[in-house]
Amino acid sequence: MTNNLRRFLSEEEGLTSVEYALLLSLIVVVALSTWQTLSNNFVGKLNTIGNAVK
Repeated sequence: MTNNLRRFLSEEEGLTSVEYALLLSLIVVVALSTWQTLSNNFVGKLNTIGNAVK
């Protein structure tokens, strides 16, 4: 049992996939927040243009 635990903790392949998953989730969070900010700014500009045309 102890040997299995040591081998699991010393393996780097599992750790690498966890790191990639965390990095991907961070990228997704940043992309979504950026998308939301840009879309809000875009809608605001369209409303400003629409009001100016009236």
